[in-house]
Amino acid sequence: MISNQPQPQPCLPGFEHINRFWDSKRGSFIAKILPGEFYITRNDELIATVLGSCISACIRDNLLGLGGMNHFMLPTTSDSNLNCNTTAMRYGSFAMEQLINEILKFGGHRDRLEVKLTGGGKILTNMNSQTDIGFMNIRFARQYLAQEGLPTLAEDLGGEQPRKVLYQPVTGRLRVKKLNSLRNDTLASREQIYRDKLQKQPMEGDIELF
Repeated sequence: MISNQPQPQPCLPGFEHINRFWDSKRGSFIAKILPGEFYITRNDELIATVLGSCISACIRDNLLGLGGMNHFMLPTTSDSNLNCNTTAMRYGSFAMEQLINEILKFGGHRDRLEVKLTGGGKILTNMNSQTDIGFMNIRFARQYLAQEGLPTLAEDLGGEQPRKVLYQPVTGRLRVKKLNSLRNDTLASREQIYRDKLQKQPMEGDIELF
């Protein structure tokens, strides 16, 4: 039997590992990213993820329609006053630079970059202002973009609900759907595994921050 399902356009080099699938309801291919991943495209396709405490920065060159999205969080830290010398801050910087530098690598220009932020929810009820990783992620992302002089066009941050995110780099459209906070056990478990991995493999002093 011959399938009528469209075939995806080739992805950019280095992103072959990202899961892409055809969504007949939306009439588009969707690239799904997990915690710690990012994806960049110049095709007319969507990038999707589900966020709890994590942050996604959606960044594109607004002339070329070339852009992408990441999905990251800071490692847990006892330092409530984050600064550029902390391991957590350096990890966050690395995650952001990965996305930005790959966009520039494939032809984007820094002075045309536009940014939208989402995520940073407080999905675990036993967190306070000192241990709320979502709060720390939000604060980091805002500080980083301000220091880098990159304008934020829109943001949907904080709250107590997980988010399903769909980003279309060609147009810059970002769609965010709040999910039922009573059904976030799977997401919380996934983020806990991600946090544990960050703690076991911290970014050391010799990491290259492009």
